[in-house]
Parts: sequence; structure tokens; C-alpha cells
Amino acid sequence: MTIDIRRICDRLPQEIADLESEARREGHRHVARLIDEWSTGAVRFDRDGERLLGAYADGELAGIGGMTVDPAMSGALRMRRFYIRPAMRGRGIGRMLALALLDYAWSCCTVVTVHAGNDGAVRFWETLGFQPDERDGHTHLLALQHHSDDPAASDLRRRVTHRSP
Repeated sequence: MTIDIRRICDRLPQEIADLESEARREGHRHVARLIDEWSTGAVRFDRDGERLLGAYADGELAGIGGMTVDPAMSGALRMRRFYIRPAMRGRGIGRMLALALLDYAWSCCTVVTVHAGNDGAVRFWETLGFQPDERDGHTHLLALQHHSDDPAASDLRRRVTHRSP
């Protein structure tokens, strides 16, 4: 299986409707919010530091995730609208997507926050180094190290490769 991480800039991919249907069947509304906010222009992931990425498995949209400026914490970015299709979970796609976002964040901020909405999400974000921190609307944060000799930062940068359409 070939995984391709692509930046989403001008328009949402057509397959987003299928992704939203799957999320809704699981009781998640955040992909629908992504579509609504995008269509109204409220959130387009186009401010400094912001990014929206799609994960494609053999050319098919397998997941989506983005980062926006965190409204409650100066200088921080916040993971948002992160969703991987159920059939694609457990294959490392979510991890690749998250690491691509974190690699980008490393160049423009010192803290990334996330609101982990369920126990599975808590485990996922904690395996990536996020620490519990329940305040200002998020549940976890990750303090990014910007020292070239920091092994975790070096390892993160080695594991992530960017591919753009």
C-alpha cells in the first residue's frame, strides 16, 4: 500500500463526502464541521502556521487532519478535524498524517495542542508524545523542542517526508 500525504489548499477533495458519512456513522461530527467551516470560509487553514492535509492510500482518501492557530494559547497551533477511515486504521496512516503536521509545526511554533475526544484518541495522541493538559478547550499538548541536538526532534524530522500534489 502506498501512502501519500497531500496538502489541501484550494478546495476540499471530492471524497470528503464519503469520509464525512463514515465519521457520522461513528457518531463524529467534526468532519461535517470541517466541510461547513470550509464552505462558509470561516476556517480554510490558510493563516500563518495553519495546514490541512489529506492522507491517500493507493490514491484513495483514507483520512484528513489539520492544524489551526490555537485561539486560547498564544504562539500555539491546534490539531483539528483529524479523522481516519475505520477500514484504514491500524496501518500507520494516522501516525504518518500526524507526524507530517507536527513536522510542519516544528518550523513555526513551540506548542501544539489537541482535544482528544475519546479513549482511542487519547492513546493515539499520547503515543506521539502529547501530555495531558486539560485547559483552554484542549486535553493535551506537545512542547516542541527546537534544539538541533534534541534526539526526539531529529527523529521526528527523519521519519516524516512531505509529498505535495
